[in-house]
Amino acid sequence: MNSVARVCVVGASGFAGALAASILWRHPRVELAAVTARREVGRRLDDLFPRYRVPLTYEPFDPTRLGDLDAALVSYPHGASAPVVAALRAQGLKVVDLSADFRLHDLDAYGAWYGEHGAPELVSEAVFGLTELHRSAIAGADLVANPGCYSTAAVLALAPLARAGLIEEAVVDGKSGVSGAGREATETTHFVAVSENVNAYGVEGHRHAPEIDQELLALGCAEKVTFTPHLLPLDQGLLASCYVTPTRELDADELRAVYAESYDGERFIELSDEPPGVRDVRDTNMCRIHATVEPRTGRALVFCAIDNLWKGAAGQAVQNLNLMFDFDEASGLA
Repeated sequence: MNSVARVCVVGASGFAGALAASILWRHPRVELAAVTARREVGRRLDDLFPRYRVPLTYEPFDPTRLGDLDAALVSYPHGASAPVVAALRAQGLKVVDLSADFRLHDLDAYGAWYGEHGAPELVSEAVFGLTELHRSAIAGADLVANPGCYSTAAVLALAPLARAGLIEEAVVDGKSGVSGAGREATETTHFVAVSENVNAYGVEGHRHAPEIDQELLALGCAEKVTFTPHLLPLDQGLLASCYVTPTRELDADELRAVYAESYDGERFIELSDEPPGVRDVRDTNMCRIHATVEPRTGRALVFCAIDNLWKGAAGQAVQNLNLMFDFDEASGLA
């Protein structure tokens, strides 16, 4: 691969896209060649997001002008992303897509949750971009579907148990800061609706649930997971609290050994002796996990904290991009 990859961020005016641009602007192996937006064309990114210090001007999206680049990170909403990804792939660019458009392998499942797919011919090409589970496939991929923030935390929390055949039943209680809803939704949500408050939403079905089921099923988990998200009065951060009825009796030492073996050598997974908080991982690509057994019930308790804009979005997208170009996986992130 080239020593430097020329990359653009399509949709760099949202929270995840702007952060991705900031990471790539400082990446030692990447030239951030362009940033695009739909409404902020002509405005500079460091005007819209001063703290990121990226002195590039937003351009309109025109795939014919991007054909001399090597890759793109696409940060559009679901539905809007698929035709953009198709246009970029037609120009020969490698793509990491941060939307939900290519995460689900089953087109019928996608249709049930999102409606008609905008580029169904590319679904079989896409690799689910949970790096710790699909590293080899990502390294050889031209299209990577970055996972959702909740599915990232839930699957990383439960994957060792699923792989070991230890999940009889699992409940995931997810809590996220408001930035997970995106910039447009956040700006239209009144402060008093979230301040000093916490509430559940999507209780009859959240769109990250089929991603969680898809990935855990592939690891051997036979049952669908009960998943309920909650909104916290935070700007960034996500905590997944997982309650698992195991298929057999196990103690805390055995459980921790399962996690230690599963994540040995993983640069962005930290195993903690105490339940993590979202401050522990803020503004990093780290995933911090604590696993134990509740003696009274015998249930396994697993807690996983990530920054929803980093490991849950932009940071993981860059981690995947590094693999696609055979760069050090932590390049630009450590």
